[in-house]
Amino acid sequence: MEFAGALRQAIQASGLTLERIRHRLGRRGLTVSVATLSYWQRGRSRPRSRTVVVALEEILQVPPGTLTELLDDPAPTATPVRGGLTAGSPGPGERGRPVRDLWPDPEQYASLIGQLDRSGDHRLERLSIHDVFRLDEVHRTWTLSVRTVLRAAGDDIDRVVCVHQTSAVQQPGNAGTAGVAAGTTGFAAGNAGNSEAPGIVGLTELAGGPGSAGNPGNGGNVADHEPDGAAGVDSAPAAGGTAGLAEVRYCRPGRIRAEGGLVAFELVFDRVLSAGDTAVVEYELGPIEEPAYDSYDRRFSHPVHDYVAIIQFDGERLPARCYGFTAESSQSPRQRLGELWIGTSGSANIAVGAVRRGIVGIEWEWH
Repeated sequence: MEFAGALRQAIQASGLTLERIRHRLGRRGLTVSVATLSYWQRGRSRPRSRTVVVALEEILQVPPGTLTELLDDPAPTATPVRGGLTAGSPGPGERGRPVRDLWPDPEQYASLIGQLDRSGDHRLERLSIHDVFRLDEVHRTWTLSVRTVLRAAGDDIDRVVCVHQTSAVQQPGNAGTAGVAAGTTGFAAGNAGNSEAPGIVGLTELAGGPGSAGNPGNGGNVADHEPDGAAGVDSAPAAGGTAGLAEVRYCRPGRIRAEGGLVAFELVFDRVLSAGDTAVVEYELGPIEEPAYDSYDRRFSHPVHDYVAIIQFDGERLPARCYGFTAESSQSPRQRLGELWIGTSGSANIAVGAVRRGIVGIEWEWH
């Protein structure tokens, strides 16, 4: 009823009829009936789409978060896409946990992304994130390819922010192993080192997020991909160069910040997005030389409709076993989802749908 009361008050203050609100949602490609809007403001039902509620905040001209923060469950529990794997349900404290707790060093993460333009983050819907993490034959050099599809839930959005951790990190409950992670703030993207979201170490949650592709469990990569906006903002790469960002397609790099194995960067779309427009961004990180890895994950700070991660092992030596896993935060123990098959191509994959905030990844054992 708290959400219903806030929505009812916002509608009354706006002076708009339910029919006008329905019409304006329709112009954004969102279909909601007048009856449904009436049920929401009377507390008879609740929205299942966070994107719709974000659009309502803009239409009713209330501060971002006024309505979305009152949603108990902004996205459904992850459901299988293939392979029979699902991301676990969030813990009881997930909703109140800060996004930065998805990262090993929360203060460093907050400092880096605070230097970038994230104004459009909550107005980008993460449709899909696909990660391909390649480990060389001696297990000391990795590259990451990321493809993310976004849809605007508002106007004048021109960029997204991504974050990756390129240096190895230790994961609680997995001592002695090294992993790579990626993440995104609204969308997380995975990366080597510690997935969600730029020197470039890990993209944050376009997932982010990035989300978020996740974080490595022990010697892995972390990337956070979070879509951000603010049209017309000129930006240039940091003096330190690309920090590992090798190729960018369908967009251009904006500002890049890297520190202590964590990299964050802006990807500027090839056009300014209006509500309902989609954008596809692709980029590659590496090759980056680091100690042998045994995990890769992406960190998600916002819901993602479809996430796929592929781990490609080069050379003849393949891991003995490979597993999918989830975790609630960087300090939480991993929960294995099941064993993954390593095919004749030397690769393993995990695919999940409707991912909520948290970490999804793959880990492997050499002996």
